[in-house]
Amino acid sequence: MTPRRRRIVLVLGILAGVSLATLLAMRAFQDNVMFFFDPSQVAQGDAPIDKRFRLGGMVRPGTVERPPGSLEMSFVVTDFQRDVPVRYTGVVPDLFRENQGVVAHGRLGRDGIFVADEILAKHDENYMPPEVAEAIKEKHGGVMPVNPDPRGAPRT
Repeated sequence: MTPRRRRIVLVLGILAGVSLATLLAMRAFQDNVMFFFDPSQVAQGDAPIDKRFRLGGMVRPGTVERPPGSLEMSFVVTDFQRDVPVRYTGVVPDLFRENQGVVAHGRLGRDGIFVADEILAKHDENYMPPEVAEAIKEKHGGVMPVNPDPRGAPRT
């Protein structure tokens, strides 16, 4: 084999290796990307069925149900326009409660119930996940709804 052919084979081998590495990296990134949807987008059918995504909003007061002694629970996530029922099995964060911001990771079933495998709650009284705050403000003309009574309907 001439030196010129060896260089061509070497360059082609390097290009094939870089292409394979790029393909594998792109596939890994695609598998790990999780999109965020609010309850209105889920109700409109924008969210995928049986694929992982993040659902964010507020926990609707009076909807948290947990049988005594069980790790199973259900609640409703709302953006004050639409609601999405959520089922979760596991330990929720200490800061999880009604009328607070929440982001749930999981899948939407064909029955319209979001089955969460991870729940994230806000970390202090002044924080709400940015995606949740933006989605709720967008639904209310750029203003966050004020709810003076935690069990009452939101006021804008």
